Amino acid sequence: MINQSFLSLSLLVFLFHCTKTLAQPAQAPAPPGPTNVTKILEKAGQFTILIRLMKSTKVADQLNQQLNDSNNGITFFAPTDNAFSSLKSGTLNALNDQQKVQLIQFHILPNFLSLSNFQTVSNPVRTQAGDTGPGLYPLNVTTSGNQVNISTGLVNTTVGGTVYTDNQLAVYQIDSVLLPQDIFAPKPPAPAPAPAQPKPKTKKKTASSPAGAASVDASGALSLTQHGMLMSIGVAVIAALSL
Repeated sequence: MINQSFLSLSLLVFLFHCTKTLAQPAQAPAPPGPTNVTKILEKAGQFTILIRLMKSTKVADQLNQQLNDSNNGITFFAPTDNAFSSLKSGTLNALNDQQKVQLIQFHILPNFLSLSNFQTVSNPVRTQAGDTGPGLYPLNVTTSGNQVNISTGLVNTTVGGTVYTDNQLAVYQIDSVLLPQDIFAPKPPAPAPAPAQPKPKTKKKTASSPAGAASVDASGALSLTQHGMLMSIGVAVIAALSL
């Protein structure tokens, strides 16, 4: 009898525990972590130089903050390590800090674009580097079938593949570094300076001019000579009449 009561009590405790456990709501999944572009690139591989540039210029921090603090989308053209290795030796080292920032920003569009969206974009496409005017930061994107072509006026390349995409961020692999005209286009020679205007000559003022005095003396001497000649002619004429 005691054993039966004990078993009944144990069964009741077990059923109560199971009912309480089943009644508890399931835990919600942990919210996703903040978007981190450099981690996406690190996971993809072959973007070591790009990641180093993004970190040294602080563009990585700005980009991550923009993605996580707003609803604005981002499209990022990511050059591979081979793309940077194809640049002329010393190209990156010749840039100052501001130019390095603008170079990375030239690869970033301030809105989300899927591959199909490129078919309807208006050129030149605006990047985070700034002005799209000629000689500055124009970027033109065209499509041919499923191929997306990109031109800076100095570099022509195509999208090689999708590294990452969601509804806010799209990262596309490219095999050439996009070189903006403002940094890499040859600058026209500076105009030659205007010829110097000759200074006007100033006449020196003198109290008396020896040349003028000489002229006066010469004129006076000439007048006396002419007077003497006239006197001689007059005397000769009178003498002839007297004969």
